Amino acid sequence: MSSFKIFDIAGSGMNAQNLRLNVVSSNLANVDAVSSSMQETYRARQPVFRALLDQFNPQAPANGVQMAGVVESKAPLVREYAPNHAMADKDGYIYRPNVNAVEEMANMISASRSYQNNVEVLNAARQMMMATINLGR
Repeated sequence: MSSFKIFDIAGSGMNAQNLRLNVVSSNLANVDAVSSSMQETYRARQPVFRALLDQFNPQAPANGVQMAGVVESKAPLVREYAPNHAMADKDGYIYRPNVNAVEEMANMISASRSYQNNVEVLNAARQMMMATINLGR
């Protein structure tokens, strides 16, 4: 494996964590959204990642990570009786998203730390390459 491949792998990890943070921010932005029907209610989303494998050598280690898509949570929505609410349905219910703010905060911290770890990998690789170049002086 080329030493420069390290930068590609760490970069793909940073990109993946950036996308993960975008999904978390979308979930947190909609945590207090209210709807008058279950079909229109925001549902928590989670990113799905996949390893990038070498197509010519499937036995080789992964070459990075890529977001394969985003899935909606199957957790039940919150149905709340609020007959005086402007968004209430004919039975007096409003619907809130299935976003768990505590879980999303934990996801945010995890994604942020993973991003920082990839930055550290880039810095360490750069320092090692500079040290190698300086050996020839």
